[in-house]
Amino acid sequence: MSNKSKRFPPEFRERAARMVLEEEKNHPSRWSAVMMIAPKLDIHPDTLSKWTRLHERANAPAVNDLPDREKIRRLERENRELRQVNEILRKASAYFAEGELDRRFRP
Repeated sequence: MSNKSKRFPPEFRERAARMVLEEEKNHPSRWSAVMMIAPKLDIHPDTLSKWTRLHERANAPAVNDLPDREKIRRLERENRELRQVNEILRKASAYFAEGELDRRFRP
């Protein structure tokens, strides 16, 4: 008996992972989808689960590629600027309020 594990081509791994992701919609969990597909492909469920995770990571969009990332940056910058303006107005209102009080209560 050989201790060498089976080698599967990358195309087979990709297709198996896609099968799990497609079938996952019809099951309560990913593991139940893996348990259904693994015997059909004659592979261990843990192996198929690992292939599925690797497939998801490889095909996940990068954080910087997300379209909302630029929008978030722009809104954060605008938020910073508005905070600065509010701080300036707060300080200025305190200054002008003192002047107004002096003018009203002068004899």
